[in-house]
Amino acid sequence: MRPPSRRPVTVLAAAALVCAAAWAGHHASRVAALERQGERGQQQLRLYSQTLASELARYDYLPGLLGLDDRVGALFAPGDDAARVASANLYLAALNERAGTRAIYVLDRQGRVLSTSNWQRTDSYLGEQLGYRPYFRQAIAGNSGHFYGVGTTRGEAGYYLSAPIGNRRNPIGVAVVKVGLEALEVNWQDANSRVLLADENDVVILASNPTWRLSALKPLSAAERARFARTRQYNLAPLRQIEMTTLEVLTGGEALVRLEGSPPLLAQTLAQPGTPWRLTLLSPTAEVARAAQGGALLAGTLAALALSVAVALNSRRRRIAERLAARAALEAANDELERKVIERTADLSAANRQLQAEVAERIRAEANLRKTQDDLLQAGKLAVIGQMSTGIAHELNQPLAALRTLSGNTQKFLARGDLATASANLTTINQLVERMGRITGALKSFARKNGGGHSVAVLGGALETTLFLLEPRLKGLKPELVRELDPSLTVACDANRLEQVLVNLIGNALDAVAGLDAPRVEVRAWRDGDTVSLSVRDNGPGLPDDVRARLFEPFFTTKPVGQGLGLGLTLSAGIVGDFGGTLAADNHPDGGACFTLTLPAAKETLTHAR
Repeated sequence: MRPPSRRPVTVLAAAALVCAAAWAGHHASRVAALERQGERGQQQLRLYSQTLASELARYDYLPGLLGLDDRVGALFAPGDDAARVASANLYLAALNERAGTRAIYVLDRQGRVLSTSNWQRTDSYLGEQLGYRPYFRQAIAGNSGHFYGVGTTRGEAGYYLSAPIGNRRNPIGVAVVKVGLEALEVNWQDANSRVLLADENDVVILASNPTWRLSALKPLSAAERARFARTRQYNLAPLRQIEMTTLEVLTGGEALVRLEGSPPLLAQTLAQPGTPWRLTLLSPTAEVARAAQGGALLAGTLAALALSVAVALNSRRRRIAERLAARAALEAANDELERKVIERTADLSAANRQLQAEVAERIRAEANLRKTQDDLLQAGKLAVIGQMSTGIAHELNQPLAALRTLSGNTQKFLARGDLATASANLTTINQLVERMGRITGALKSFARKNGGGHSVAVLGGALETTLFLLEPRLKGLKPELVRELDPSLTVACDANRLEQVLVNLIGNALDAVAGLDAPRVEVRAWRDGDTVSLSVRDNGPGLPDDVRARLFEPFFTTKPVGQGLGLGLTLSAGIVGDFGGTLAADNHPDGGACFTLTLPAAKETLTHAR
C-alpha cells in the first residue's frame, strides 16, 4: 500500500510562506514610506514655521517706536485739541500704508482709542473702548503684548502687537499694530498638503482651507466659550469643531487621521517658537498605500520564485543522492570529520582574534574616556545654546532695530542743533549696546570648555547667570518664578559646570509648564550640615513612572525630534557626581516634577568663588 501523498500539505505550506512574505513586504514598505513622507513633512513644517516666524518678527519693533514720535506724544498733553488728533491720524495712516499693516492706533490709560490710521473710514476705531482686550491689559501693565483675535468693529482677524507708551512702570497709553496674516494662507493653498495653525485654545486661526478658519480642533467647554465671549477674542464666531478622527498613532507624535470623511492623512505637528501656537501638516498617504502594495507584490513574487528554485534543486539533489548513495555515505562521514576539525580550528582562531581586539579596544577606551566625557559635556552645552538661539536672536533683533531708528533720529537732531535730545539718544544707544554685550558675553562664557581642577561656586551668582541665559524663554512663557535661597551659599563645584546643570534643570521646568494658564517654577536652596541642596520644582504634569525609570539614561528624551539630544540630565548627573554630589528627581506631593541637587558645601574662602 502506497503512503498517503504529502502534496496538498506542501502546497498549503508554500502558499502560507508566500502570503507571509507578502505581508512582511507590505509592512516594511509601508513603514519605510511613512518614514520618508514624515521626513519630507518635517522639512515642510520647519519651512512654514520659519516663514511664519519671519513674518511675525517684521513688526515687533513698530509698537515700541510709536511713542518716540512727537505727534503721538502730543496726544497725551492736557486739553482736547482736534489739530493734534488730526496730525497723529495722518502720521499713523502714512506709517500704516508704508509698513503694510492692517491698522495702527493709540489708546489712553482707560483703553479709549485716541488716534488711528483708519480715522477716515466710517467704521474707524476712533473713540472706541478696547480696555477689555488682552493686548491692552498686557501693555498697560508695562509688557509687550502679543494676541491673535477677530476685530470687534470690522470683524477682520489679525495679529495684534502692543507696547506701553512712556514709562513702563506707569505707562500713559498703549500703541497697537494690527497685522494681517492671510498672505501666508495663499502660499499654503499652493501646496499638495493641507496646513493649519492653531492657537493656545486649539482654535484654527490660519489654514490652507479658508473654511477651517475659526474652527476648533477639540470640543470646547461652556467655561471656555464664556471666556471667549468676555474677551471677544473671536468676535462671537460659532467655533464649530472640525471632525478629525485618529486612525493610528505613529512614533514621534505623528498619527494617521481622517479629516471630515477624507482618505487617511498623515498628521504632523510642530510648536511655533516664541508663541503658544502649533502648526499641523496633513499630507495624503496615497503614495504610502501604493508603495505598500508594490512591496507586498515584490516580496510575494520573490518568495514564490525562491520556493520554485528550492523545489527544483531539491528534486535534483534527491536524484543524485539515489545514484551515489554508497559513496555519498562514506564521503559524508569523512567530510563531517574534516568539517568539525575546521570548525574547531576556526572557532579557536576567531576567539583568539576577538580576545586581542577586545584588549586593544579596552586600552583605547580607557585612554579616550576623559576626552569623551569632556566632549559630551561640551555637546550638551552647545545643544542647550542651540535651543536658546531663537530666543537670543529675537532678543538681539529688538535692540538692533531700536539702534537703527535712534541713530537716524540722532543725525536729524544734530542737524537741527538739538544737542540735548541727541545726547539722550546716544545714551540710550550705549545702554542697548551694553545689553547686547551682556547677552553675547554670557553665551561665550557658557559655551567655553571647562577647565580642570576643583573650585568654589556661589550658588546665587550661578543662578543669576542661568536666569540671564534663559531670559528669552522666561519672557515668552512669563512663569511665576519663586526664588528662596541665601545668596551667600557656596558649593564645592566649578561655577561654569554648575551653570550648565542649572540651565538644564530650569530649562526642563520651563518645558514642563509651557502651555499652562498659570505656569510656576520654584527654586529653593538650603544648607544641611556639610552639604547644600537646591530644588527646582514646576507645576507641570509631573513625571510618569516609565519616564522616571529612564530619566538619566543617555539619549533618552520625551521631546519632539530636533528639540533635544537626551543628554542634558545624563550630563548633569555626571557633573554633580564628579564633585561628590547627587541629582534626584521625583513628583511633588502637590503636583509637578521636582529635581533636587545636592553638593558638598565649600570649605574655601569666597575669594576663589565666581
